[in-house]
Amino acid sequence: QQTHGVMNDLLDKLKLLDYERNFSEPNNIPPFSRHHFSLPTNSSEQFYHFASLFAFLLAQMGRHFEAPQEFDDPNASVAQIVAELKAIGFDVDSLPRHRLKQGHGEHVLFVLDGLADKALLARKFAWKKPAIGGEESEDDHADAVDDDRAELTASRLEDDTTVAAVAAIDDEDEDEFIDLDRGAGLAGTGQPDDVLVATRDAAEWRLEVERVLPLLKVRVRGGLDDKDWRSRVERMGLHRADIDKAMSETHGQLDRLHAEITRTLDKIGSREKYINQQLERQIEEYRQAQDKLAEAQQRYKGSSGSVTELSKILGDVTEELETVKARMDERGTSMTDSGPL
Repeated sequence: QQTHGVMNDLLDKLKLLDYERNFSEPNNIPPFSRHHFSLPTNSSEQFYHFASLFAFLLAQMGRHFEAPQEFDDPNASVAQIVAELKAIGFDVDSLPRHRLKQGHGEHVLFVLDGLADKALLARKFAWKKPAIGGEESEDDHADAVDDDRAELTASRLEDDTTVAAVAAIDDEDEDEFIDLDRGAGLAGTGQPDDVLVATRDAAEWRLEVERVLPLLKVRVRGGLDDKDWRSRVERMGLHRADIDKAMSETHGQLDRLHAEITRTLDKIGSREKYINQQLERQIEEYRQAQDKLAEAQQRYKGSSGSVTELSKILGDVTEELETVKARMDERGTSMTDSGPL
């Protein structure tokens, strides 16, 4: 409950500093809720918001502090924050660093609330005693009445202008229009003395209504008519303003993303060079071993060809030997045969 109360007080002080226009919009950070730094939601996002708001409050005090990026090392950012707090007079001995790195909790709120007080003092802001509201003064009542009268006068002027425009559409047939001045002249006299009696035929009245009806257009104040080129130009201007606003925000995000990618690529390049320098001897040994392996493979291919050729020769010799053995066996059998001729 105590953290919720401190968070509410912090939001009130930030609104006095107009943080929504000076902080949220330039950094593309939505306005904080009533429990943003009092309850844990997303630790990395809350710490980024805390560090960015810390830099904003220091800027309101007239001190320069470079806001960390979203993916910077939290430990280094906390060390910079603690050093800046010590420089402006905060007691940092009892301030745990790991609690600040969480991005929420009483210690984060303690730092932000203290900085908000110092920022208000730097802007020479002083709290005033609350004025108990009484009955509405006569001047305020007179101003309200004047505003109502001015609005009513403007509305009547617009209605009169619309009626005059409709009346001037068909000047050549104006003798056929119904005389509406008779009814308009009774507007400020209250109830008529006598009962009004229609002097025109009902069929003629209906024909007149059918003729004039297409010329009467009801225009809703603040609306846009798709057939009116002025409304289209106005709508194009509104869309252009929305596109420019979105483009400016997108450019900022893309610039930050480009800077972050460039830093990451530089870090990767430097680490790659460092690794190559450290492993240069092992790489050279690996290259020599590859050369020796290539030579051994070449010798193996040559030896394999020789073995194949010798194996073929051996097969031919073995086949010839088998033929000779068969002939010797046949001659030996004929020589030892003791049968009659």
